[in-house]
Amino acid sequence: MRIISGGEFSSYWKSQTAREEDNKTESIVKEIIASVRKDGDKAVRHYASRFDKSSPAQLEVSLTEAKRSFEELRANDPALTQALELASRNLKRFSEKQKEQFIDFEYEMDTGLITGQRVIPVQRAAVYVPGGRFPLFSSVLMCMIPAFCAGSEEVILCSPPAEDGLPDRKILAAAAIAADEAGVSDNGRLRIFAIGGAQAIAALAIGTETVPRADIIAGPGNKYVAAAKRFLFGETGIDFIAGPTDVLIISDGMDVKCADADDFSPQAADIIAADMLAQAEHDPDARARVLVPNKEFAQLIAAAVESRLIALPTAEIARASLEAGGLIVVYQSMEEALRIADTIAPEHLELQLKDAESWAPLIKNYGSLFIGALSAEALGDYSAGVNHTLPTSTSARFTGGLSVRHFFKTVTTLRCTPGEGFEKARNAAEIIARSEGLEGHAQSAACRKKI
Repeated sequence: MRIISGGEFSSYWKSQTAREEDNKTESIVKEIIASVRKDGDKAVRHYASRFDKSSPAQLEVSLTEAKRSFEELRANDPALTQALELASRNLKRFSEKQKEQFIDFEYEMDTGLITGQRVIPVQRAAVYVPGGRFPLFSSVLMCMIPAFCAGSEEVILCSPPAEDGLPDRKILAAAAIAADEAGVSDNGRLRIFAIGGAQAIAALAIGTETVPRADIIAGPGNKYVAAAKRFLFGETGIDFIAGPTDVLIISDGMDVKCADADDFSPQAADIIAADMLAQAEHDPDARARVLVPNKEFAQLIAAAVESRLIALPTAEIARASLEAGGLIVVYQSMEEALRIADTIAPEHLELQLKDAESWAPLIKNYGSLFIGALSAEALGDYSAGVNHTLPTSTSARFTGGLSVRHFFKTVTTLRCTPGEGFEKARNAAEIIARSEGLEGHAQSAACRKKI
């Protein structure tokens, strides 16, 4: 893990963000897409035998199987079941509140010129949830519940098969919880498929004999999944292209106070270290970064990280991540810290500052904002109600995280009646079209003059 000054950040960042072409990954993904396009289910099974833990003859999984997995989870781990149910309720409440912000309306611009907006759910929403090192069953809730709340008629879940030919049991249990929260009682509105990787994305985007074509695909995945989403965008909608996960923490060491000391930096440093490791343990490519006001505090954080690593079960992954890209930047001023934060455009941004509320409106680029030391990013990952499917790799510069809006189409309407406003707009359209050389457009507007 490196400690650098704010002045060194620009050159460091330029070296870190230089894009390396991954021709091998792209070549494999293009091959998979072409094969699925040509051979459908046969190609899906072929790539499952190459890349997944099994290649099930039956690709679709019944909702009954998901409910059975839920009952097993409830019997064997009631605490986890209750935690997932609480997370599900909070996600639903937050998603429904978001939905309230999207409304149909009509607005009379001028006499006879009535414009409008309609908010329509996509009919078929697909969710991809990876298995891998850490099966992300929490992502099932994060992606499926907003789709259900948006009103999609059908939600499809794809996740890689394990040795028994089924997705991870906790992923299936989470699907049952999400379905129950949405009031889904049969396979009509929820369909589950044991398909993983780029072949799952291709099947969902193109459609096969078994897998219906989806209108939008959401959810996390590895570099093959990300490449497939990128190549197939346009044939289907996507949430965004997700890269390695990251966190940025801005701290002045003053937001957490020890009970018996005026200097409370040690406790603040320990909390920051815990949050850095929570991010770093995801993957060696995950990135944990911190902005602090002085080098002494930076060194305190580095020491706290080393202390926590000793007892961390995922220490090997976390250390690899921190050695590859862990960073502590010493900023000279609030303005410099804000500039660096907006350049990084982090997926997760934590403000562990004494005056965090005053900083919050000044930062523009982040996927999700966590204000104050109590607001751990881990709560956003799991249980607080906000979504953990967020933009990465600086894409927070132009998009936010997954929400009900991804499962809506916001379309416009126009309704005209005789009136002065209509005639002015009609005449303007005729003039503009003729000036552009599109006489057919001009005549289309002109022929309505005397209606």
